[in-house]
Amino acid sequence: MKKIHLLLLFFLYGQLSFAQHIPTPDEIYGQLFVDVQMNKVFPDNKTFVDCVPKRDPQAIVRDYLAEKNKRDTQFNIKNFVEENFVVPHAPQNSYTVKEPDAAGHIKDLWEVLQRKNDSAVKGSSLLPLPYSYIVPGGRFREIYYWDSYFTMMGLKASGKVDVIENMIKNFTYLINTYGHIPNGNRSYYLSRSQPPFFSLMVALLASLKDESVYKEYLPAMQKEYNYWMDKTAPTKHVVHMPDGSILNRYYDQQNKPRQESYVQDVTTAKALHKSNPEIFRNLRSGAESGWDFSSRWFADGQDITTIQILNLIPVDLNCLLYALETNIAKGYTLSGNTKQAEHYKQLAQKRKAAINK
Repeated sequence: MKKIHLLLLFFLYGQLSFAQHIPTPDEIYGQLFVDVQMNKVFPDNKTFVDCVPKRDPQAIVRDYLAEKNKRDTQFNIKNFVEENFVVPHAPQNSYTVKEPDAAGHIKDLWEVLQRKNDSAVKGSSLLPLPYSYIVPGGRFREIYYWDSYFTMMGLKASGKVDVIENMIKNFTYLINTYGHIPNGNRSYYLSRSQPPFFSLMVALLASLKDESVYKEYLPAMQKEYNYWMDKTAPTKHVVHMPDGSILNRYYDQQNKPRQESYVQDVTTAKALHKSNPEIFRNLRSGAESGWDFSSRWFADGQDITTIQILNLIPVDLNCLLYALETNIAKGYTLSGNTKQAEHYKQLAQKRKAAINK
C-alpha cells in the first residue's frame, strides 16, 4: 500500500509540474515564429510575441506551413500574420497635458496606464491577472516586477492605496500559481524573475495600513524566498562561497534566445569570436537583473558579447534578499512563531556579514 501511495504522489506531482508549463510563442508557433522574427516582419520583436491569435494556433501553424511550401504562389508572411492575428499597434500619444504641475499630471496618468483584470485567451502570451494593475506604457503592455515597486511609491503619493493592494494581490497570485513572480505577466518571461522587491511592497502597504499586512502576506514572502533559495526547484540562484557562506546570483532557467528579443540575441551570439555555450542564459539573466543591459555585467566593460552575469554575486540582489529575510522574520513574529522568526533573523545576519565581507 505504501508503494501505491508513493506512486500516486509521484504521479500527482508529475501532473502538477506538467500543468505548470505554459507554452511560449516559439513553442506554439515553431517555424512561423522563427520566420516572423528573423525576417523582421515587425521592427520590434516584442510585437509578434504579444499578438493574439484569431483562431486555433495549431490550425494557423498548419496553414502557414502549407502556404509556405506552395512553390507556385508568392507568399507574403506579413499578410498572413495580419490575417490570422490581432496585432498590437504602436500606442498613439493622444494624451494632452492639461495640468499646471507634475503631481497633477502623474495623478491623471494613472487612469491612462491602469489595466483591468484579464481574461485567458488560447495562444496568447499574456498571463491573466485577477486584479487591476499599472503598466509602464508604450510597448510594455503588461505588469513588470521590480518596476512596480517604484510605481507603488508614486501611487502612494497619489493616495491610490487600493491600486497598490491590487497589484500586491496580483503578485501573490503569480507566486501561488507559478512559484515565483516572473519578469512580467507573459509566458515568455516565466523562465526568470526580477530583483525581489515583493517584501518591500508588503512593507510599503503595511506603512499605509497596519503591521498585520506582514502576517497576511507571509506565505507569499516565504514562497518567494523558497524560489530564490532553490528550495522548491533547483533554479541555481544559490551560490556557496569559498568560506561556506551562502549568497545569490541571477540565473535564468533557459539557455536560448529571448523570444521578445530573438533577432538581437541570435545576432549577439553570432558575433562571438569564441564559443560561449551559456551566452543566451547570460543575456536572459541580464534581463532578470533588471539592468538589461549594463556594462556592469561585461567582462571587458565594453561589449555585450563578454556578458558574464552568471559569474557575479550582485550586492543589490543580496541586499533585497536580506530585506526579504528580515520581513519574513517580522511576519513570523506577528504570527507568534518565535522559533521561525529567530531562524530568519539569523539568516539575515549571516547574509549581512557575507555582504559586508
